[in-house]
Amino acid sequence: MIALTGFRLAAYIRSHRVYQALLLTMALLAILYGSRAPAGAETAVLTDGAVLIIPVLAWAARSLLDTEPDTQRELSAVQVGGRGREIAAGLLAAFAACAALAAFALLWALLLGITGSPSPGVLGAVVLLNLLATLTGTALGALTSRSLLPSPAVSITALLLGFMVMLLVSSSSLYWLTVPLLTWMKAANAGDLLDRLPELTAISLAWCTAGLSTYAWLRHRT
Repeated sequence: MIALTGFRLAAYIRSHRVYQALLLTMALLAILYGSRAPAGAETAVLTDGAVLIIPVLAWAARSLLDTEPDTQRELSAVQVGGRGREIAAGLLAAFAACAALAAFALLWALLLGITGSPSPGVLGAVVLLNLLATLTGTALGALTSRSLLPSPAVSITALLLGFMVMLLVSSSSLYWLTVPLLTWMKAANAGDLLDRLPELTAISLAWCTAGLSTYAWLRHRT
C-alpha cells in the first residue's frame, strides 16, 4: 500500500497537475499576505489562512485522485490485495499532497504575513487548524473526485458549492453539522480560540471522518 501511495504521488508530480494547485496556492497567498498584518492580529490572520486554503487543498486532492486512469485503478486494487487498500493508498497520497501545500502556506504566512511572532499556544493551535484543514480538503476533494462524479463540470461545481455550504452552515447555530470554519474565524477574532479548540477540533474531526468514510463506502459500491 505504501508503494502504491508513493506511485500515485509520483504520478501526480509527473503529470504536472501538482503545479496547478501550487500556482493557485501561491496566488492565494500573494493576495492574503500582500501586506503584513499588524502585531496582535496573528491568531486571526493565521486562522483565516487555514480556512481559505481549504478549496485549493480540495482541488489538489481531487486532482491527485483523478490522475490515475480508471482501468489502472482497478489493476492497482488487484495488485495491493483489494479495493480497501487501493482506496486507503489514494487517500493517503491525497492527504500527503495537501499536507505539503498546507505546510508551505503556513510557512509563507509565518515569514511574510505577520509582523509579530505568535505565542507557542497560538502557534500550536494554528498548526492543528492547518491539519484539520488538510483533512477537510482531502475529504472534500475525494467526495468530488472522478470515481464518484464522472463529469468534470459537476465535480468542480460540487467542490465549490460544498465549500460554500460549509461556510454558510458554519455561520449558523447548526455549525456542529459541518467543519465549523467561520466559527474558527470568529473564535480567533474574539480571542477565545484556545478555549474553544477542543470543541472545534472534535466537530471538525467528526465531519472529516464521516466524509472519508462516505467516500470509502461509495467507492466500494461502484
